Amino acid sequence: MLEYDFEQSVGCWIVSTANAVKRALDAELQRAGITSRQWEILATIACQGEKSQSEIAEQLGMEPPTLSGLCDRMEKAGLLERVRCPEDKRRRQLRPTAKAEQIWSRCVECCQRVRAAATRGLSEEHLQALRKTCELIRMNLRDSTTSGETLIASSTETV
Repeated sequence: MLEYDFEQSVGCWIVSTANAVKRALDAELQRAGITSRQWEILATIACQGEKSQSEIAEQLGMEPPTLSGLCDRMEKAGLLERVRCPEDKRRRQLRPTAKAEQIWSRCVECCQRVRAAATRGLSEEHLQALRKTCELIRMNLRDSTTSGETLIASSTETV
């Protein structure tokens, strides 16, 4: 059996950290009456404007049927509405409702509390270094996957 040193795995560090942040955000948002996936959808259209379901699914890395089910529930809950795209009447875009706008500030406060808890004890320099490190990792992986090159298979280093 191949050995793998998870203690030195950058991927493991990142995933376990992301999971901890998501669990904390889920708990906070639940108190506001919304799920983190619903928050992602609302935040996307609130910050970037109306988008089609396919655009949002791609941006959030979500399967279109999964997004459709979420949007159905959000529409029934009165959080968003589907409106016809003015440029293409066949397309429907998602728009937040007045009810969604009412809970927006509570959700932002939830995110701010999680951010404050997650970054407690980190200096501005630490945060900037973390941001740059994450950007570099994403760029390295994007460059290697979009160029068609194979990641170094013979490396003994753990991801």
